[in-house]
Amino acid sequence: MSHDPSLFTRFAKATSHYAGTPVVFGVAVLAIVVWAITGPIFQYSDTWQLVINTGTTIITFLMVFLIQNTQNRDSQAVQVKLDELIKSHGKADDKLLDLEELEEEDMKKLRDEYQRLAKKKRGED
Repeated sequence: MSHDPSLFTRFAKATSHYAGTPVVFGVAVLAIVVWAITGPIFQYSDTWQLVINTGTTIITFLMVFLIQNTQNRDSQAVQVKLDELIKSHGKADDKLLDLEELEEEDMKKLRDEYQRLAKKKRGED
């Protein structure tokens, strides 16, 4: 098992981490303030408006993919860890392994089954 993440993985993790810091938020707020202050200088021109619209659209578009990559990786890691816990517990129901791959209807049936068991345990039957 390789522990040397790809360049993209390292970039996505670092970007996701730093994008959520107070410093980066402060820089974003500062950029908006500077843009707003320069409005009268550029007489609120179409170009002035286009600068902020284009900049924020590009940044948002790219960040969606980077953050999604990080979330997918984190979700997969949690699923593997949960599968290992289920597998290691002798009394666990093995049909719960890889549960995230089930169709929605099958997932609903299992959820309903476990809700019935929970009500029974609480004496709500």
